[in-house]
Amino acid sequence: MGIVTAGIAISLDGFAAGPNQTREKPFGDGIDGRLHTWMFDHADENAAEVAALTSAGAYVMGRNMFGPDRSAWDLDWRGWWGPNPPYHAPVFVLAHRPRDTVAMDGGTTFEFVTDGIDSALARARAAAGDQDVAIAGGASTINQYLAAGLIDELRLHVVPITVGVGERLFPVSPQLTLEPVSVRQTPHVTHLVYRRPTVPG
Repeated sequence: MGIVTAGIAISLDGFAAGPNQTREKPFGDGIDGRLHTWMFDHADENAAEVAALTSAGAYVMGRNMFGPDRSAWDLDWRGWWGPNPPYHAPVFVLAHRPRDTVAMDGGTTFEFVTDGIDSALARARAAAGDQDVAIAGGASTINQYLAAGLIDELRLHVVPITVGVGERLFPVSPQLTLEPVSVRQTPHVTHLVYRRPTVPG
């Protein structure tokens, strides 16, 4: 069985998105893509980390990562990524309201889970088989899985900017002890990898 990973780009002060996410501003106010230039404009020098973001056998994401709507579903909305999202695997979207599965080009399916993070992870594990499951974000979803002790490997992509307000990783975190695995620096981002400590015995 694979492990459960989470990878997310954050600012120096820990923010993964600004406030007031809309269709026109998918990362919220004050971000304008600055957290992701390493991924889109400098993909060659960060190729391994970019590839790792979409290498899992199944994914879990929050509703806010799937789309900007906060009330009833807009059934015409099928995600930010166009007709062929980069996942090419089942994606389980945490939601409060049910919605039929959305099938996309390239093998991506968005399945909507209304009974909590444990159920979404169980379904993702079953779909992934021996491959890893990735908690794809956003920050609030990763925070929930960290607090529950369900993430085996945390991959942080730290961009040298500050944001000041928005959606933050570790806003009120339980006490976590993580083991450093690796660090790699490029001119636009520092990649940090941590794992949960191995329990003796």
